[in-house]
Amino acid sequence: MAEGEGWQPPRLDGTVAVVTGASRGVGRGIALALGAAGATVYVTGRSSRTGDRTEGLPGTVEDVAEEITARGGTGIAVRCDHTEDAGNRALADLVRERHGRLDLLVNNAWAGYERSAEVRFDAPFWQQPMWRYDLCAASLRAQYDVTRLLVPLMLPQRAGLVIGIGFTDGDTYLGQAAYDVFKHGSDRLNRAFAADLRKHGVTALALHPGFVRTERVEAAWEALSAGPAAVLHSVEYVGRAVAHLAADPAVAERAGTVLTTGDLAEEYGFDDVDGRRPPAFRLEGRMTLATRMDRLNRVVAAATAAATGTSAGSAGTS
Repeated sequence: MAEGEGWQPPRLDGTVAVVTGASRGVGRGIALALGAAGATVYVTGRSSRTGDRTEGLPGTVEDVAEEITARGGTGIAVRCDHTEDAGNRALADLVRERHGRLDLLVNNAWAGYERSAEVRFDAPFWQQPMWRYDLCAASLRAQYDVTRLLVPLMLPQRAGLVIGIGFTDGDTYLGQAAYDVFKHGSDRLNRAFAADLRKHGVTALALHPGFVRTERVEAAWEALSAGPAAVLHSVEYVGRAVAHLAADPAVAERAGTVLTTGDLAEEYGFDDVDGRRPPAFRLEGRMTLATRMDRLNRVVAAATAAATGTSAGSAGTS
C-alpha cells in the first residue's frame, strides 16, 4: 500500500503547528501527517542543507518542509538546536511574526540516543559517562524551554494542544538510569504542563510511539527482520495519532494523560501506511528497553560501518 493510501486525514486547514526534531524519524512522520491534513507546520531540527546533519544521517528540515507542502500543507523549515536558548527564542519570535498564534506544539526532539556506539547504552550507571546523562538532561530542558516560550502564543485564544513524545511502561525500569529518569521526567513534565494550563483552555499530554522504523532502524532492517521487525511501525503511524488528537474537539478530557499510538489507532480507527494496525508497545520479558536499544544501536553501527568503510565504534544513533 502506498504511503497515505487508505487513510482519510482529519482536516486541520488553518492549524499552525510546531514539530521539534522533525528532520527525520518520528518527528518527520508527525510533520508529514499534519501536512496531509492541511496544517501549516514549522519543521525544526539541527540537520539542514545549509549546515551539518546530525551524525551524518539522511534528512533535513528543508526536505521535510517540502514534503509537507507537496502533501497539501504548508511546510516551514527552521534550523534550530533546542538546547540553545537563543534558538528557541528566535523560533517563538518567528511564529509570532508570521502567524501571531500557535495551535499545536509537538515536543519530539531527543538527543539521548546520540553517540550510543561509544559506550553500551544499557551499562550500569557507574560505567556510564556523564555526557550521556547530559544528553538526556539537555533534551528534557529543551522541551521545557520550548514549551514555556511557545505556549504564550496559545493563551490569547484559550485553545491549543501540547504533545510530548516519549516512552515509559508504567513503573518498569527502562534499563539505564539517566534514560529512565528523564523519560519518566518527560511524562511528568507534560502532566505538570497540563495542570498549569487547565484553566487557560490549553491541553497538554504525553504520547508514546511503539517500536518505530526510523532511518536508523532502516540500516539494520535485514538483521532485525526475524525479531523486532515484526512489530515495527512507521513514523507516520505516530503522525496519524497526533493528527486525530489535534482534530478531536474533546481532547481536553485527555489533559495530563499518557497515551499510546496503538491504543489511539483502535479508538480513532486508523491504520499504519501498510494497512496494519500494530498494538501498543509493551515491555515484556526480562530484556530492558535500554538493552533492546543497545542491541539495535550495535546492529545499526555495524551496518553503517560496512556501508561507509569506517569502524563500527564511530557510528552512533539518536
